[in-house]
Order: sequence, then structure tokens, then C-alpha cells
Amino acid sequence: MYMKSLFTNSKYFILMLFSCALLCSCQKKDNHATASEIPQLLPRSEKIQLGKEWDFVQNIYAQQIKALNKNDKDVEAKLYLAQLYVKEARVTGEHGYYYPAALNITEQILATQPLATDVKFRALLTKAGVQLSLHEFEKALETGQKAVALNSKNAQAYGVLVDAYVELGAYDKAVESADMMIQIKPDIRSYSRVSYLREIHGDYDGAIEAMTLAVKAGYPGYEETAWAMQTLGELYMRYGENEKAESVFKTNLSEREDYPFSVASLGELKFHQKDFADSEIITKDAISIIPEVGFYVQLANIYKEAGRATELEEIVQEIFVMLEDDVVHGHNMNLEYADIYLNLLEDTDAAMKYALLEYAKRPKNIDVNRILADITYNGGEIEKAQAYITAASMTNSIHPDLIRLKGLTASNQQISSL
Repeated sequence: MYMKSLFTNSKYFILMLFSCALLCSCQKKDNHATASEIPQLLPRSEKIQLGKEWDFVQNIYAQQIKALNKNDKDVEAKLYLAQLYVKEARVTGEHGYYYPAALNITEQILATQPLATDVKFRALLTKAGVQLSLHEFEKALETGQKAVALNSKNAQAYGVLVDAYVELGAYDKAVESADMMIQIKPDIRSYSRVSYLREIHGDYDGAIEAMTLAVKAGYPGYEETAWAMQTLGELYMRYGENEKAESVFKTNLSEREDYPFSVASLGELKFHQKDFADSEIITKDAISIIPEVGFYVQLANIYKEAGRATELEEIVQEIFVMLEDDVVHGHNMNLEYADIYLNLLEDTDAAMKYALLEYAKRPKNIDVNRILADITYNGGEIEKAQAYITAASMTNSIHPDLIRLKGLTASNQQISSL
């Protein structure tokens, strides 16, 4: 099984948007925070300082704090900070710190009266991006629609709609929004979404073509370009083209040193080769760069396959602590819990509990239906599994897990008919 599919696939599209957040316990009643109340930047580890990039980030932060010291109602400074927190969440993996922060600041901005239309539009985009990152898709759609109502000529606003519609299972509307997005601005963001939609609709070659265009549209070494290249590599890996995937990941690391997701993916390739020793070393290297829960899940899979029960039990407890921290900070982690209970702990009852919670939120989403098919099949409920497979196939997806489940249920039917 593709170990990180539920932890990284859709999240990458969401993380392309400006969005993030942070808790500010001493918020003023008039919705204006002084510079002393603005959350500080967390130090970056040495591996992700990336030369002058970290200096630039700190300088931008200092400039906004200086502006807020002069005027605590400076909404432009607050907006820069919210967007900066979004970037730091992506780069550092400190989602529980930065996402609540950016959300708090965008709420302050939107509560400001009077507020210029352009500032309100950009604040809504940032807020929607945070909501997407927190898996609050209905809220993100509502916020994104408000942004589009203010500015229907902005490609990024339609990107919010694409992501929200995809996650809610409104795939026709997602395609319409993607068409609008790429007409307005064919760039790394729009090509990426076209790629994702093509994959969803079973067009693997078209997905590769569009994501390759996304990579070419970016600047080498930039975080968003590294993300696009990473997603291209994951496309290759998901559909079994591991040599091409490895080449992409290594190229990515040559352009953006220690990019943690590409490091982890090289570890995953070693896992597929049953080289558990090297896979463990490489995955731990990724973990040392940023505390991404998906990396811990990958390490847990290594321990499970290697028969290391003690280490598996310990890291699963660590994963649950991380997930709970995400939940406390407003992140919906239902599918992540379902995946862990199903694939790591083989507890179909617990997996079903969390998957159904997510199903209640978005019953038409093909990923949700696919994991429910997996859970019900493993629980021996073949007819239910077939119903979920049918729902997961509505876009003609050729996702390897879906194809596997179709084969298993077909074989079971043949055996039952004998």
C-alpha cells in the first residue's frame, strides 16, 4: 500500500494556498493585537534554514512587528504575518502552532471596520487556505465563495474552490473552477490542480503531463516548486514507476537541500524494496528535519513489516499524541485515525468509527469511500465493500488501492459462486 496517501496527497494541494494560524490567548476585545501579542517565529532547524531564506523570513517578520508597534490597526502588516505563518507551517511542519495563529490574525483583519475590499479579499483567501489545511472543507468553500464574490478575476480564489469541491466530492464543480483558474492564470498552482483532477478521473498520463508543466512553471529551489516536483514523484511512485520517482526525488533534493518530503519518499522506496534498514535510516533523517506525522506513520510501517513489535507500539503512541495535538488545534484527523487503525493496528471497528465520522461530512468523496471499502472488506462485509467501491469509482479513478479492492471483491464473488 502507498503508505502516505491519506497523509499527504490532498494536503499538498491545500498547502499551496496562503494559509496558516496561531493561538493568541491575550486577544484584545477590540480585535486589535499589539506587536507584543503577535506570536513569535519558531526557530528553524539548521537543515531547513536554507541559506538566506531564513534570514529573509526573519527580516519580513521584524518589519511587520515594527509596523504594528507604530499602528496596531495596520491590517497590511497583519496580513503579511498571517501569510508568513502559512509558509512557516509548510516549511517547518509546526502546524499546531502556526495554523491557529494565522487564523486568529485573519479573523482580526476581517473584523476591522472599515476594511478595503482588496485587503478583505486577501484575508478571505488566507482564511480559506487555513480552513482547507484544517480539513474544514465546508467552511473553506463558504469562505472561498465570499472571496470570489469580491474578485472573480483572481485565479487563486478559484483554486480554493477547486480544493474544497474536490474534498466534498463535487467533482464537476471542481473541474469548472479549475477551468476558470487556468484561463485566468496558467501557472504552477493551476497546472497542479489540473493534474490532480486528471488523476482523479483516471487520466494518469494527463496528470503526469500537467504536473510536469507545474514544475516547469516554478523557480528551482523555491518551496512551491519543490512541492510540485515532490507531487510529480509521488504520482510516479503511486502507480509503480519507482525509477522515475527516485530520479525526481533526487533532483528535488539537489535543488532544495534536505527537502523533508523527498527524503521521506526515498525512504519509502527503500521500504517497497524490503530494505527496511536503509528505509528506517532515511525516514528518521526526514523526521529529524520536520515533525511531520506522516513520517512517523512511515516509520511505524517499517517496524510492523520488520516484526519489531516493541518499537511499533512505542511509535504508535507517539503518533496518537501528535494526532491529538492536531485535533486540539482544530485539525480534523478522522481519515488519518482510520488509516492507522486499519493498516497499522488492524482494528476495523475503530477504523470504521473514524471513517464514518468523515463520511457524514463528505459522503461523495472518493477517498472516503475507498477507505470505507477497504475497512468493510477487511471486516468481511463484502456487499458493503462493493457499494463503497462503486461510490469510489464514480470518477473512473484508477487509484491502485481501488483497483486492488475491485480485484479482491471480484475474486471473493467467484469463490462464493462455486
